Amino acid sequence: MIEFNEKQIEILQVAEQLFADEGFDGTSVRDIAKNAQVNVAMISYYFGSKEKLLEALVVYRISDMGLQLEHLFQESISPIEKIDKIIAFYIQRINSNRCMYQILHYELSTKKREINYEAFTAVKNNNLKLLQSIIKEGQDQGVFQPNINVALLPPIIIGSFIHIHMNKSYYLDLLNLKTEADYEQYITNDLTSHVQKTIKALLVYAN
Repeated sequence: MIEFNEKQIEILQVAEQLFADEGFDGTSVRDIAKNAQVNVAMISYYFGSKEKLLEALVVYRISDMGLQLEHLFQESISPIEKIDKIIAFYIQRINSNRCMYQILHYELSTKKREINYEAFTAVKNNNLKLLQSIIKEGQDQGVFQPNINVALLPPIIIGSFIHIHMNKSYYLDLLNLKTEADYEQYITNDLTSHVQKTIKALLVYAN
């Protein structure tokens, strides 16, 4: 796992908020330096460029997920319980880091600039392998069905949240969610439970 020092993390958090509010193109390194109360030279020293800073931000936000999955794999609980905890963890992490996902979605969809996502891809591949290990554990115990397409499980989890969040105003009205607290509670409880049931149906019941 890539480690960042306290000052790097502070810069990354400031950049994340500015990128989300103003867009990548609308944010300058000078803006980031001013809001992080550091000089431009420090940002250049740590990251090299604004594009490299974005790459570091993506890795920073997902790099510890693998560690969390490793800890979960070692827990003395059933595969079903592990899957429930993974889903709750994924949704909580995406919700709390939605600024980064908003930035990443835009950059990947527009392809306006050449950004190296090799480290990001490596972390995602490692996380997928850990998820595969948990699924295999359930298959070895006869709990999960064989021939599960594990690669399609994260898109179901992440996509369910992203769809709700990208259409937030619609769902606030549809679900009669009056406050931001109502919305957060819905994500934590109702949406998470729905996704858990969906994934477990795919894992447990035969086609």
